[in-house]
Amino acid sequence: MSFAIGVDAGGTSTRAALVDAAGAVLGTGRGEGANPNAHAPEVAAGRIAGAITAALGAHDPGAVRACVVGMAGVSKLSDPGVAAVFEAAWTRIGLTCAVRTVADAEVAYASATPAPDGTVVVAGTGSIVGRIRNRRLSGTTGGYGWLLGDEGSAFWLGREAVRSTLEALGRGRPLDGLPSAVLAAALGPSAVDVRDDGGRLAASRALITAANAEAPVRLARFAPLVSAAHDAGEPAAREIVARAAGHLAENALAAREPGESTPVVLVGSVLTGASPVGELVRRRLAGLEVLTSSDGVLGAAWLAAVDAFGEGTPRPRAQGY
Repeated sequence: MSFAIGVDAGGTSTRAALVDAAGAVLGTGRGEGANPNAHAPEVAAGRIAGAITAALGAHDPGAVRACVVGMAGVSKLSDPGVAAVFEAAWTRIGLTCAVRTVADAEVAYASATPAPDGTVVVAGTGSIVGRIRNRRLSGTTGGYGWLLGDEGSAFWLGREAVRSTLEALGRGRPLDGLPSAVLAAALGPSAVDVRDDGGRLAASRALITAANAEAPVRLARFAPLVSAAHDAGEPAAREIVARAAGHLAENALAAREPGESTPVVLVGSVLTGASPVGELVRRRLAGLEVLTSSDGVLGAAWLAAVDAFGEGTPRPRAQGY
């Protein structure tokens, strides 16, 4: 009996699934985040290897015919030294098949649709839009990181929430709603009690200092405050949400050929569930088939199964996972 393994390795968690040619999930494994841009290569590779080993259980790693690892930060493997660390990890756990590492956007797309061509829009902590051709990422729009882009992401929403709060403080605007929530989250409940211009200036300086004292991606923690204020009807929050959706929808359309009718797959916390950004993006993409990524690890497992057993291989059954 032979198998395939799929892995979804993100910044905060790693999951692996072992499947057979019939699409049955035979084993699963989990681990901590394994983005090699956020963790030492040895740590990232070790966490992925650990998840694979857990998914294998008592099954022979030599019976694995294909393995696909969808990885946030996959570009790091373009460094031969980093790639060697990962190759050593595969050898150490007994894999004899080729391990194909791809962008996490590819496995997210594959989790939602078997269509070989389409578009994937990712908006979690960061954001990127990918053009998918033959189930491979063939081009991207956006996704330049926090310093150069990531428009519409949780980071971007959080940054705009802080900027909006600073503008409210500096221009004498009311501080109820989003500004109040941001100040309380960043500085504590007492920071909301601003009574005069001197207090506004002090609060502004304290907020700037607090934001700059943390890693930039920590601004993403303010994104849920924008969604809550939007749902409460606050104009500033609604404007931020509208701009976020506009950026993401425009990037999605820019990644497509004129008249293209392939699916669009939405991925990430900013676009899924009850997110107001996701709702607006769907409206702006009206007329297209818009899907939501279900489970990236099952997408990775299916891509590995196709590599191992060929086209027509059943998609892994979510209930087995």
